[in-house]
Amino acid sequence: MSRSPALQHFLDESMAALRASTTGEAAAAAGRVAERLAQAGTPQGVTATRLPVCDWIAPALQAAQDGPRQALAQAFGALEGQLNWQRRRTARPEDAAFWNGHGNAMILGPGGLEQREDLWIGVTVMAPGTVYQDHDHPPEEVYLSLAPGEWWNARMDWTDPGAQGAIYNPPGIRHAMRAGATPFLALWYLPA
Repeated sequence: MSRSPALQHFLDESMAALRASTTGEAAAAAGRVAERLAQAGTPQGVTATRLPVCDWIAPALQAAQDGPRQALAQAFGALEGQLNWQRRRTARPEDAAFWNGHGNAMILGPGGLEQREDLWIGVTVMAPGTVYQDHDHPPEEVYLSLAPGEWWNARMDWTDPGAQGAIYNPPGIRHAMRAGATPFLALWYLPA
């Protein structure tokens, strides 16, 4: 099976950014992402949906146009309108700041453009000032930022990896993210 040119371009730019940005455990995880990407998953029809917080994507991508991840931001921008944006399942309307301030979309994996169980690639957008709830999951995870933000996990204090950095979360570790004064936009890669 073949991927759409836009999806393949995004995946190629993702791998280039992962290779350029990761070392140690994160580089090993990026290698596992690359191994899994060698085989295409099953393309699936996705009903594209947006949440109001998605209005922050354009300003975040515009800010990335002058940075080192310009090509990745442009490749993501070509796919963004095809995605099914959702809130985290544990989000509750009573927590209005989180409910209204975040959105996630799967690119590859359950509900994504390509169905697969061995690899999840997705994206998170957050409005300025939003904190993403502490959570954990069995697969390890590598984040690449497209717009400024900070990450925390049980092994490190709040950290901004910068425009060329990456964040690695080992399997099962408690972690969180937060946006500062500008919108947050980050891609995540979970080799299962």
